[in-house]
Amino acid sequence: MAKDIVCGMYVDENKTPFKVNRRGITYYFCSEACLKTFLAPEIELRNMKIMTAFALILGGLTAFLEYIYPIDWVVPNHLLLFLLATPIQFIAGWRFYKGTWDAIKARQANMDSLIAIGTSAAWLYSTLYTFQEIGLLPYILPSSLTTSGPQVYFTESGLIIGFILLGKTMEHIVKGRASEAVRKLLDLQPRMATVIRGGEEVQIPVEEVNVGDLLIVRPGERIPVDGVVVEGYSSVDESMITGESIPVEKKVNDEVIGGTINKTGLLKIRAVRVGLDTMLSQIVKMVEEAILSKTPIQRLADKISAYFVPAVVAVATGSFIFWYIGVGLPFGIAFIMLISVLIIACPCALGIATPAAIMIGASKGAQYGILIKSGEQLEKAQKINIVVFDKTGTITKGEPTLTDVIAFNSFTENLVLRYAASIEKGSEHPLAEAIIKGAAQRGIKTNLDLEDFKSIPGRGVSAIISGHRVLLGNRNLLIEHNVNIHDKIEEKISRLEEDGKTVMLLALDNQVAGVLAVSDTIKEGASEAVHSLKIMGIDVAILTGDNKRTAYAIARKLGVDIVFAEVLPSDKAYIVKKLREEGKTVAMVGDGVNDAPALTQADVGIAIGSGTDIAKEAGGIILVRNDPRDVVVAIQLSRKTVRKIKENLFWAFIYNVALIPIAAGALYPLGILLNPIYAAIAMASSSITVTVNSMLLNRFKLERPHTIQ
Repeated sequence: MAKDIVCGMYVDENKTPFKVNRRGITYYFCSEACLKTFLAPEIELRNMKIMTAFALILGGLTAFLEYIYPIDWVVPNHLLLFLLATPIQFIAGWRFYKGTWDAIKARQANMDSLIAIGTSAAWLYSTLYTFQEIGLLPYILPSSLTTSGPQVYFTESGLIIGFILLGKTMEHIVKGRASEAVRKLLDLQPRMATVIRGGEEVQIPVEEVNVGDLLIVRPGERIPVDGVVVEGYSSVDESMITGESIPVEKKVNDEVIGGTINKTGLLKIRAVRVGLDTMLSQIVKMVEEAILSKTPIQRLADKISAYFVPAVVAVATGSFIFWYIGVGLPFGIAFIMLISVLIIACPCALGIATPAAIMIGASKGAQYGILIKSGEQLEKAQKINIVVFDKTGTITKGEPTLTDVIAFNSFTENLVLRYAASIEKGSEHPLAEAIIKGAAQRGIKTNLDLEDFKSIPGRGVSAIISGHRVLLGNRNLLIEHNVNIHDKIEEKISRLEEDGKTVMLLALDNQVAGVLAVSDTIKEGASEAVHSLKIMGIDVAILTGDNKRTAYAIARKLGVDIVFAEVLPSDKAYIVKKLREEGKTVAMVGDGVNDAPALTQADVGIAIGSGTDIAKEAGGIILVRNDPRDVVVAIQLSRKTVRKIKENLFWAFIYNVALIPIAAGALYPLGILLNPIYAAIAMASSSITVTVNSMLLNRFKLERPHTIQ
């Protein structure tokens, strides 16, 4: 069973003829009216405003002529009321009849059924009474019915339709504002693109851009599609995708995202992903899928909604029979109870309680680069009590960085680094790049002559540089060449290794010149993320294939107490599974590719720094930017959203569960009888309350952990 995204009703996918496919997602609707609202919301809102005004004006005039200033001297008053109420019933109220007919064709009940049955019953009874009264019909109604209680209910039927339409109009306006975030995302993509065709610049619709096309993007223009810079240099504002306010510098071979803004220089890019494959399209698709998805907390509401309409009809009929036949109340009073139950019981609020909150939560997250794939992931995230971080690429940068240069025996740090970088130019070892890059950052030249270069596997490298025999590698390399490593040097080496760094020794002519240390540095924000998670009462663990010394060194710096080191990639999922078996709700945070099995095994898989491979990630929550602090924000957002869902369900149940007994006459012995008009106002108010409450999520400030109290 699917859920109508417009009204929230339960829909059988196999029965309803009202469905549409958008960006690969199929939406199902309970009626043609809901389908039209989805396809053309502006037109539907305009029509609804017209019908609302029409119903309320005629309904108000009906009430005035029935209760304040009855007119009997032109035509009988009841006939005049009939003439005013009938256009409301069948013009303004046509959408409810159409919805009921759609439901009958789909062999299921919907909210329109209750409104149509309730108002039709009031209008039909009043019409029969009126035409009996003026002699145009034989006496069909028993005299016992026409001599007790109100005589006609034209005001009630007309104003009920008017107030329900007013509620739907207000709900439509509020929901339109609520879904503004998704529309803003869609509006990010420019309509036209400048493509190079036949050596000339040509303006074409963005839909006609093909993979491999060369595009020109001038300063101030939005980048049309995902691509790679092939010429030019600029800074690009990616805040609308990642939430990062600082523009990102882009040069040749850097990736750019469709919808972002080129700020300064002219860029020539090659299209890599177009149409539905772009990051922007995938983000919108993911948000819409999250809105349509169901959470575990919604199952109770779904079960109730599925049987709600038939149950309400039974309650309304039962209450009428009880009060009119069983207790012997006048027909008019029992009839009011029947209509009130039918009107007040419409489960609109119950149906939109969860989708409304998820729509705001998912859209809010998407604006800041936090993509939630489903409502179930959203609900699970607020229950997390342990977060397991993969180390490399998640809380560390995933690339070796030169961290220390220490000189000995009258050598200087710059000279040590110059010799080390010069010899590493002949090496293909992963650590060589870190040393060369470190020298470049310090402005040290590496143009020394290199002769007799040798790579010694498992040891290091050797060469003749400017007439000196140079060795660069581990202890074993120097020991094998009879280089003495005295205690002071060993002390420095041990201290660096305790910090989880990889140490290399440089020797010139059999004398230790210096020590260089390389490590995978901790990402900015990792410490704040761990600290904030612990404040929230969430345990933090590190899971890595690195050796224990390196893993524990990183853990000490971050303040992490739980470490799983020397773990094979195939065993990561097993560790996550064991944690779950211990009763923990586990979030696994990884890069979304290498950690896919563990991400899938976790209660909540969080893929961090996923870049443009969004659609292929295994995580249930995807953090577009490479910032561990967004893990904290994602959990905060999930907690706020689930709280709103619970509040919405509470208000929906309060309106339906509390007011149905009152409408059915539970308080009649105390002299309290609920007028159907007030029932219509209450029913409309419930939907507005739920939608407005969901909109309060827009006030949630997405702040990084260092500002979270």
